[in-house]
Amino acid sequence: MEQVRRVEGIVAPIPGADIDTDQIIPKQFLKRIERTGYGQFLFYDWRFDENGSPRKDFPLDQPAYRGARVLVSGPNFGCGSSREHAAWSIKDWGFGAVIAPGFADIFRSNCFQNGLIPVELPADRVAELMARASRADGYSLAVDLEARTVSDDEGLLVDFEIDPFRRECLLNGWDDIGLTLRWEDEITAFERSRGD
Repeated sequence: MEQVRRVEGIVAPIPGADIDTDQIIPKQFLKRIERTGYGQFLFYDWRFDENGSPRKDFPLDQPAYRGARVLVSGPNFGCGSSREHAAWSIKDWGFGAVIAPGFADIFRSNCFQNGLIPVELPADRVAELMARASRADGYSLAVDLEARTVSDDEGLLVDFEIDPFRRECLLNGWDDIGLTLRWEDEITAFERSRGD
């Protein structure tokens, strides 16, 4: 996993509470064995109609939000099944951070494991960010993991809390495998001490 220190870029608002992982990445796209290539299916059922034609009113397909790096949404984001594909699809689309008033626990964990910063802010702050992103083309935010702040060019500066251990893992690019490999010499020594 790559190190994550700061995510900066256009904000895409996806309003709604309890957006579940089946809406983030529908089940019919879970047959792939790779971790990449899921971005094209992000919010598929909301982005395309029953004939497979794009819905022009969905934010991610509007010119103002192309290349967005920060996703802002409602409470309990990522609820539903535990599919890690949801985090994969968000990351593969190009997002580096998701801001919401709350996240489902497993989704939050999957974000940390895949280099996404889940930022929990009070509902009124999230509503403010969503409003700013909806009214201004190219509205951008900076999510600074080192400073634990969210800021914009309009004077907004908000602190956020994040689990210190998870923060350290993101800053150093450690997923569970990376954490284990930090002890590779000790593991090898232990294996050698056990003999054949």
